[in-house]
Amino acid sequence: MEQNPALSQKQESAYQAVLELATTCNYNPEHIQRVVKFSLKLFDELKILHRLGEDERFWLQCAATLHDIGQIEGHKQHHKASLKIIITNSLLPFDNKERLIIASIARYHRKALPSESHDHYAALDPQDREKVCVLAACLRLADGLDQSSQGQIVDLSCKPKLKKITIVLTVKTIPRDDHIAVEKSDLMQVVFNRKIILHWEKAN
Repeated sequence: MEQNPALSQKQESAYQAVLELATTCNYNPEHIQRVVKFSLKLFDELKILHRLGEDERFWLQCAATLHDIGQIEGHKQHHKASLKIIITNSLLPFDNKERLIIASIARYHRKALPSESHDHYAALDPQDREKVCVLAACLRLADGLDQSSQGQIVDLSCKPKLKKITIVLTVKTIPRDDHIAVEKSDLMQVVFNRKIILHWEKAN
């Protein structure tokens, strides 16, 4: 997979704080590194559809890094715990809007889809809610891909068409069961109004 663009000095400083928080919450670095990589790759490959920029890409990187920190309070509701920690933790140098956006992206990596019945999501303006949906769709699928492939993905590319998006996954070993990844493509299907097709190919 291609290398990520360099962060600005301000983003680099903020991301160090993100990593420090993740570390204090006993995160799984191997899983997080893969999910960050897949999330950003999906973002880049689908830019023709969402047309978001570098700020949004950075928010996605932060949310992907922090999405599992709620595990420190237990697995069952960890997506909600991650939301709470990101919103309230003083280590993170983000303003209130950025905190809400990053926290909301992380919260929607599993379980319920974005809804205005959720206070943190409703507090955002309509444009920012749309951004959260796009970014959470990338994170949600990336998390599912790592759970299905167990670190076997070598490369990822997207082929968006009018009614579908084919995501080609080059892997060391084709997974026996990709139902988690398929299930977690649900938000992306809603966001882009296209069927999501996962195509697994064995690496040469």
